[in-house]
Amino acid sequence: MLEINNLHASVVDIENSEILNGINLKVGKGEVHAIMGPNGSGKSTLANVLMGRPDYLVTDGDVTLEGESILELRPDQRAHLGMFLAFQYPAEIPGVRPWQFLKAALDSKAESRGEDKMSVRNFSKLFDEKVEAVGINPNLVKRSLNEGFSGGEKKRNEMLQLEVLQPALAILDETDSGLDVDALRIVAEGVNSMRSPERSFIVVTHYQRLLNYITPDVVHILVKGKIVKTGGADLALEVEKDGYQEYLEAAGANA
Repeated sequence: MLEINNLHASVVDIENSEILNGINLKVGKGEVHAIMGPNGSGKSTLANVLMGRPDYLVTDGDVTLEGESILELRPDQRAHLGMFLAFQYPAEIPGVRPWQFLKAALDSKAESRGEDKMSVRNFSKLFDEKVEAVGINPNLVKRSLNEGFSGGEKKRNEMLQLEVLQPALAILDETDSGLDVDALRIVAEGVNSMRSPERSFIVVTHYQRLLNYITPDVVHILVKGKIVKTGGADLALEVEKDGYQEYLEAAGANA
């Protein structure tokens, strides 16, 4: 599904700011990949580069989705292809309710594919079903998007977005940051309920704790902008026990 080849990226308009230093990664259909690494290793940069955030400049390499390069596509075009990014810190959008936000997103997706837009009546029915499915407080979705939401409520709202938009590839960028156990379970339940042979996930995380609830097929250790080790779910347990020092020292020796 997704293939990353020798990906290098830096911050726009800042010299010598390369953060990604040659990432190679393949994510097949139906797979869940975890990206782990210490602070400043490039995990969030990778997630943002994959979705086309304009703050970053790809200086080498390529990213393909279903065999087609996506580097020249805008974030909305990547979303229309089935990509989704759950933010580490979801933004508040005053004046826009979740219903409006998701209806506009689905309409845009349908328009890009030359499909008929869902009627207001049918979308309202779908929206209400998904609100109940993810267990979000119905009163919250009457507010502006994420306005006054707790960390856990924001995560439930992102799971609502996942359920409605049904992406082919979902990227979760340190979505466990600052969450308590109950909120972690919210995220995990949302991901686990949507796992399918046709949908893939990239779970970016600093700690192993989220992976207590989401069992990844593959775990990658990212250090100084490069994947230095790949393994199964047990690799996350090793990191939890031993930390990243071994990888940091090896990366320093090879620098």
